[in-house]
Order: sequence, then C-alpha cells, then structure tokens
Amino acid sequence: MNGLWRGDLATRLRIASGLVLFAYALFHFLNIGLGLFSSELMQQAQEWRHVVTRSLIGGIVLYAAFLTHIGLALYKLANRTTLKMPLWEAVQSVLGLLIPVWLIIHIVFTRVANEVYGVDDQMAYLIALIFGHTDGWLQSMLLLIVWFHSCTGLHFWLRGQDWWQKSQAYLIGFATLVPAFALAGFLTEGRRVQARMADPDLRADLFQVTNWPDQNAVQGLLRIEAITTALFWLSLALVAIVFIVRQITFGGRSVRVRYVYGPEITSPKGPTLLEMSRANGVTHTSLCGGRGRCTTCRVMVEEGGEFLHPPSEAETRSLEAVSAPPGTRLACQIRPTQKLTVFRVFRADGTMTRAHASEGQERRMAVLFLDIRGFTERTTGQLPYDVVFLLNRFFDAIVPAITAADGVVDKYLGDGLLALFEHEDEQKSAASALQAAKAIGEALEQFNLSLEAEGEAHVRIGIGLHLGDLVLGEIGTAGNSPRTIIGETVNAASRLEAMTKELAVELLVSEPVLQSAAIDTDALDLKVLQLRGVREPLPSLSVERASTLFETIGYRA
Repeated sequence: MNGLWRGDLATRLRIASGLVLFAYALFHFLNIGLGLFSSELMQQAQEWRHVVTRSLIGGIVLYAAFLTHIGLALYKLANRTTLKMPLWEAVQSVLGLLIPVWLIIHIVFTRVANEVYGVDDQMAYLIALIFGHTDGWLQSMLLLIVWFHSCTGLHFWLRGQDWWQKSQAYLIGFATLVPAFALAGFLTEGRRVQARMADPDLRADLFQVTNWPDQNAVQGLLRIEAITTALFWLSLALVAIVFIVRQITFGGRSVRVRYVYGPEITSPKGPTLLEMSRANGVTHTSLCGGRGRCTTCRVMVEEGGEFLHPPSEAETRSLEAVSAPPGTRLACQIRPTQKLTVFRVFRADGTMTRAHASEGQERRMAVLFLDIRGFTERTTGQLPYDVVFLLNRFFDAIVPAITAADGVVDKYLGDGLLALFEHEDEQKSAASALQAAKAIGEALEQFNLSLEAEGEAHVRIGIGLHLGDLVLGEIGTAGNSPRTIIGETVNAASRLEAMTKELAVELLVSEPVLQSAAIDTDALDLKVLQLRGVREPLPSLSVERASTLFETIGYRA
C-alpha cells in the first residue's frame, strides 16, 4: 500500500476529506483573486465553480467532506487523554476549531440564503455585504486561517516524499501568492462595489439583480446562523466533557513504563505510549505526528507485551511494510495498562536541530555495489602511498561513468563503492543503473590498457546491481550524520557483487532491475540465486564483461 495512505479508516477519511476541502479553498481563493482584473471575470469563474459545487453530487461531496473532517477532529480531541502535544499540532488544532466559528455565517448568508430565500449570492452580493465592515476583516482573517491550516496539513502529510522536498521553494512561493492574490482581488472588487453601492440607482439595480434579502430574510438567516453556531459550541462542550471524564476515569490509575537506555515514567492509564512519552518529556520520534501513517515511533516491547491489545489491521500493514520483527509495535497505537518495558527503535535525541532527512525516506530505486577483485593480494608489500595512488586513479577512471548516468556515489568502501540512482520513477532509475554498469565496463577496459602500457597487471572488478525499496536518511550523531541508504535492497546488491567472484563474471543484474527497465526477461538466461541474508531467491543475469551488457540484454538506451 502506498505509504501516503497508511493508517486506519479514520486517518484515510481525514486525508481524503482534507484534500477535497483544500481543492475547494484553492479554487475559491483564485476566484476571488480574479477581481484584480474585472468583475465580469470574477463572476464568470464563480459560475464555473458552481457547476461543480452547486450540483447534487458536488454538494454532497463537499459538505460530507466538511462534516467528516470536523467530526474526526472533534472525535480525536475527545479521545485525547492529555493536551500536551508538539507546538505545530497545537496550532493546527486551534486554527482548525476556529474555522467553523467564522465559516458558519459565510455559509448561511451564501448557500443557505440562495437555497431558502432565492438570493443570487454572486460575488458582488457577498462583497457588498461585508466590505468596509468588521465582517470583511473577519472573513479576510478566515481566508488566511483556512489557507495556513490547509497548507500545514498538506505539508505534514507529504513532507516524507522526495518530490515534495525538492519542490518546496516553488510550493512556498505559490502558497504565499495565493492568499495575497485573493486579498488583492477582494480589495479591488470591494472598492468597485463600494462605489456602486454609493450610487442609489446602481445600488437598487444590484438589490434587484441579486434578490437582496429583506429584513425578514436577514432575521431568518441570523436565526439559522445562531442555531448552527450554538450546535457547534455544544459539540465543543461535549468534547470537553468527554475529555474531563476520561481524565477523571484514568486519573486515579497509573502505569509504569521503562524505556531501555532511557528513563522510567509513571503515567495515567488511557493515553497511547507516544502521548505518555510527550507528557513526560521523553524524546520519541514520530514523523507523522502520531497518526499511524509512518513507523518512526515503533518500539520493541521487551516486557508486558502480553497485556497489550492486538495490533489493528492498519498497524499490522504498516509494520509488515518495514518487515518489523516480532514484538514490534507502534507507540502511537498502543495504550499500556500494565507495566511495560520498551526499546525505542529510532532515538529522537537532537532531532529538533536536524533536517527532515534524518528521519528517513522510503524510496524505490536501483543501487550498484562495486569491488576490486584480489585487491589485498595485489597491494601486499606496496607502500601505502602507492596503494592510495592506484585507488584514486581507478576511481577517477570509473566514477565519471556513474555520474554521467545520473548516479551518485553514496560512499567509498576501501577498494569499492556503493552508488545509487535517484529518480522520480523506478524505470528511469533502472535505465540509469544499466547505463552506468555498461559505462563502468568500458571505462575499466580503457583503464586496464593504460596499466598494461605501464607494465602493470589488469584490475578485475565485480558489480552487483539491484532495485527495490530502501530508506534514505542521515545516519549518525546530530550535526554529524551523513546521508546514506539502508535496507534489504542494499544488502542484496552487496551479495550479488560478492557472488560475481564465485561465478567468475564482472556483473550480476537482478531481475527487478531488468523488469523495471522494460527488458523482456523471458528471453534471458537468468540464474536463481539464494543469497546469504536475503529472504527470497533472486533471479539474476550474469554478464561476463560489463561492457557487453547492452548486447547481452538487447537493450538500447
């Protein structure tokens, strides 16, 4: 399952409803911004939007999304056992609760006025209603709050995606321009409408065209707004009551949790382990904010696991996605009721000063392992400076073949290296890896010709090429954590490279690389290899000389 949609049903509904509301807000704000150019263009865009939002299906989807989103937020708030949370989450929650307070009156005097009293709630009507009054300032503030809340939610959902991180400079610019554009359009159209309202004839014409609500209609709309607002405040009061009851219910009962290499805490029963950590100042990684959409808060339960409730289907899927060993649970999903001893898989010490990459990103790409054959025997008895000189000459010869194919050397491993091919899709990654492997073979042949001319023996190499899921992240102490990759894919590539020595070939290419590059593997003689430390047998193609790879597989770059 795509990592973006991990989590239980409530989590997926929150994401889906949030996306619907974000799309509505975006187009609504762009519509308002068109007032910067002309009233006619602004009105035409509104009519186009209403084709969707005022249709039966569009209306159902829109209001279902709104009710679902606010309902899930209230439900989550009611079920909290502590109000301690990260600052960004607290700000997001407060802004989310402010939105309905100011949005209700907007909906009542537009959609409800249109449905109940036949008001043509075109942009001119709405702007004439609020421009130059306190409501105009409040609705402008609502625009900013909605946009900030939406963008924050979108960022914390997508921040683990590589394409999102690479595009952040452009996205921040776009996110800044949208509300500025909308407010500029509102101000420009507001001045036009204000001038129109100052002219008795033009004002009368606007009242007639929009079927402006009379005093009775206004009173009726205000009653609807008051009732709806009261219902919302009643909902918040019920949430507060449930929260207080839970505090009283669990307040008298406590549970002890011991963290391996960490403190031992006492916490009221009821909160999740992640909430207990936060409430007691225990550093605990949680990239998705405790929503079950990642596994960075996972812990190994060493004692007391038998008293925990079984993992839900969503938690099980998330743990299976990272091949978590038995006894692993998500701290944001378990609620300890008995004494518990846990080991935090990811330590969060110092993460406040780290970039997001320190948390790791799940990617699917090709990796290449390369090693010089018999290097130790070759350099035995040589001076260290001569060994370093030979290695640098070798890397100078073959690394350009990797970089020319859009590859990056992740690390040098003495007489070898690990390279990765980072692209937006795995087909491009596989194609780049194949190009690099072939080019390395050609560069090696040229390098060996130069060694031969100097009376030196040829250098022999082994290359393992594999593609699969891996994790990119910054590994090390805070402030000294170079970017690297880990995962079974890296291990498999390393084992393939080691196997080239046994098979007396230069290159082994796994079937996933070939398939991702759209190579017909049915016509190839693949060997099914059982590699040490790799769970499943891995069909792979052996190539005696890497420079002949394309001829072997019938591939054209």
